[in-house]
Amino acid sequence: MNALTVKRRLPVLLFLFHISLSSISSNTILENDFHSSFVQRRLKGHERREIQKEILTILGLQHRPRPYLPEKKKSAPLFMMDLYNAVNIEEMHAEDVSYSNKPISLNEAFSLATDQENGFLAHADTVMSFANLVDNDNELHKNSYRQKFKFDLTDIPLGDELTAAEFRIYKDYVQNNETYQVTIYQVLKKQADKDPYLFQVDSRTIWGTEKGWLTFDITATGNHWVMNPHYNLGLQLSVESMDMQNVNPRLVGLVGKNGPQDKQPFMVAFFKTSDIHLRSVRSTSNKHWNQERAKTYKEQDNLPPANITDGIMPPGKRRFLKQACKKHELFVSFRDLGWQDWIIAPEGYAAYYCDGECAFPLNSFMNATNHAIVQTLVHFINPETVPKPCCAPTQLNGISVLYFDDSANVILKKYKNMVVQACGCH
Repeated sequence: MNALTVKRRLPVLLFLFHISLSSISSNTILENDFHSSFVQRRLKGHERREIQKEILTILGLQHRPRPYLPEKKKSAPLFMMDLYNAVNIEEMHAEDVSYSNKPISLNEAFSLATDQENGFLAHADTVMSFANLVDNDNELHKNSYRQKFKFDLTDIPLGDELTAAEFRIYKDYVQNNETYQVTIYQVLKKQADKDPYLFQVDSRTIWGTEKGWLTFDITATGNHWVMNPHYNLGLQLSVESMDMQNVNPRLVGLVGKNGPQDKQPFMVAFFKTSDIHLRSVRSTSNKHWNQERAKTYKEQDNLPPANITDGIMPPGKRRFLKQACKKHELFVSFRDLGWQDWIIAPEGYAAYYCDGECAFPLNSFMNATNHAIVQTLVHFINPETVPKPCCAPTQLNGISVLYFDDSANVILKKYKNMVVQACGCH
């Protein structure tokens, strides 16, 4: 989403909100209690629906997710909260701290993402976690030497490329110092009353006294499932001792489906949005708002110039004229929209918007382009022929949103150009 798209959407959002906004300049420091600087009223039903529809479009969602029994204390959501915090801490170092990127408090005992996963995160636009769908946990049987796992990847966003995928399983401490080999297999074909055909995906050596999350690379398998969903028959895990004897996974401390919620096995996948798909989404969105943009520009062009009257018109009349182009406050609250059941974080975000007059003469703080300066001068001389420049964002930053989908999988998505950092005349 570029600066022009943001400019097109904001007038509609502002009209629907009917929020009384207090103006601030670009260098104003926001209060700690973000909501205290806003005066707003309760939205009517049709207003809420229109705002929900537009924000869902901006977020790239066709409908409001309605997850079945979402649980934030399970291992997959907790891990995704770790990734969310990692993204926001990085953003906080790069820009001003705002209400939208406060870290989420987590269970201190929960393992943080590895350096490798943070590397995957830096190059990903979307991260999805998938809970294990296998209900009957074979590890409960003493003579069982295999664990099975199944993940539903049908909700992968169209046009996204899988860049990395991992299977994560927790290992508890056990009182022996033996060494074991844990191997992950992709199930290629199931057979009635026979062992399935398996393909080895990854393996690693563990010790009995080891404790923490074990990570296995299943990128090739994940890509195979995305390209061929009917081949998604799940994973299988086996454990062997150093003398090649099969061992029950439970006896070496591996936690399965029936373990604690915050130690459940899960899959995580990292995706990159293709440039072709991104341009297609932008084109569809821009076409929808051409008419609204034309209306906005026409209304703005009919406003009387403000800057040239300073020192000429009496103060009483001057206050009715439009202020110069600058950044204004606009806060979008997901809780006020009734989305707290599927959006985990943030509770909302400070979007801001640009508004004001771009009239002759343009001051230095208006961040005007050279073209805008010339256009303003020509408009001042011949207003009927050349329109005034427009007040628009000159710098935009992104936000990250963590939410449940319809299947209660957790998605972390980065959205570019969602927060106005600076405004100027263009």
